[in-house]
Amino acid sequence: MSRTIQRRQFVKASATIAAGSILPSLTQACSPNARLRTAHVGVGGMGGADLKSVSSHTGVEVAALCDVDANILKAAAATFPNARTFRDYREMISTLGDTIDAVVVSTPDHTHAPAAMTAMNHDKPVYCQKPLTHEVFEARQLRLIAQKKELVTQMGIQASAGLPYRRATQMIQGGVIGKVSRVLAWSYKNWGYDGPTFSSFDNVPASLDWNLWIGTAAMRPYKKGVYHQGTWRKQIDFGTGTLGDMGVHIFDTPYRALALTHPNWVRTSCRKPTGVGHPEKNVVEYEFPGTPYTTDTMRWTWYDGADAPPAMDGLGVPEGLKLPNQGALFVGEDGTMLLPHSSEPQLFPEDKFKSAARPDLEPRNHYHQWVDACMGTGKTSSPFGYAGPLTEALLLGVVANRFPGKKLMWNADNLNITNMPEANVLLKRTARDGFQIAGL
Repeated sequence: MSRTIQRRQFVKASATIAAGSILPSLTQACSPNARLRTAHVGVGGMGGADLKSVSSHTGVEVAALCDVDANILKAAAATFPNARTFRDYREMISTLGDTIDAVVVSTPDHTHAPAAMTAMNHDKPVYCQKPLTHEVFEARQLRLIAQKKELVTQMGIQASAGLPYRRATQMIQGGVIGKVSRVLAWSYKNWGYDGPTFSSFDNVPASLDWNLWIGTAAMRPYKKGVYHQGTWRKQIDFGTGTLGDMGVHIFDTPYRALALTHPNWVRTSCRKPTGVGHPEKNVVEYEFPGTPYTTDTMRWTWYDGADAPPAMDGLGVPEGLKLPNQGALFVGEDGTMLLPHSSEPQLFPEDKFKSAARPDLEPRNHYHQWVDACMGTGKTSSPFGYAGPLTEALLLGVVANRFPGKKLMWNADNLNITNMPEANVLLKRTARDGFQIAGL
């Protein structure tokens, strides 16, 4: 136990809540004067933003910082001079033991699951950036171990705490547009790469531990501007493309509001796989089984890159309406809801819904919610019990991009694609020697 946290008590959550519903996070009781000692894996870019947001809670003491880049680590340590510094998250977590209470993971996608699982193997609550994992299997394993160990967890989908998305969720579940038969979701962003295999390489910067950055993935030469501090999201071994970047944020509200679970199947339209980067534009189709908020089955289509936003003909949207470059559309039996990314929902036909009630909600701090839950107050809204199934569904679309035009039939219970066995090898990574993590 740390010097500041006297003891831990965990309250069990229901084990039978549907995968698509908001699973209560498990609470940890602390003494009245306790402080949460946090360790941060990845402290540059989004990691720096996470560090700032988590540490803004008055109950947090930043105890440790970890980054594979010495320059980034030095800059973060200047702000938190009392924190111990490390290059390897495995060394940090094993060395510090019970002198840290919780771990924040803010690394490239391929390191999310290894770092988060290492922390949970040491019984630490975890905040992990989106998408929760790089592989479908990893998402399942993180959910299972978090629930087995009754750990407080949160996936980094900050927009979910915003008033527009929470308001839209309550309106959909309140039946304002009736049962939903279709969802269209999109982002104009292009986190893909359609170019060839890289043929020239660069010297690794002196500040960077390239071996640790590569981690579980297969080793390859360093290339400036492509991997570290570059466009790793575009590369299939490290990122998850636009679907994994913006898709998580935009998928979240429809998935949450409609209480979705696992898809029946997924199919994509994109260019042929290159073995290097994710496609620069995709159309990804899903069919989900029905829920209390949908018709018997529910069709979901994602568009990104140059394919976004999609055409809205016949979907109840006013002709000539300028669509947001990122957002979602719910097609209900009684009307349509347009939900621009992080903006207020719009209902159509406008005359029909001009007096529709809009819930009055209190602001919520996504980061402080996790800290409070770790300290025994409240619960998180995006624990791994929710984030795991959401990430599984989303990553099936990333897998389907490697088999364009093929409908992949999904068996969630057995965690496999039933009609294309060759696709199942993409559900789980074989970690590089020296980087295997128990549970993955």
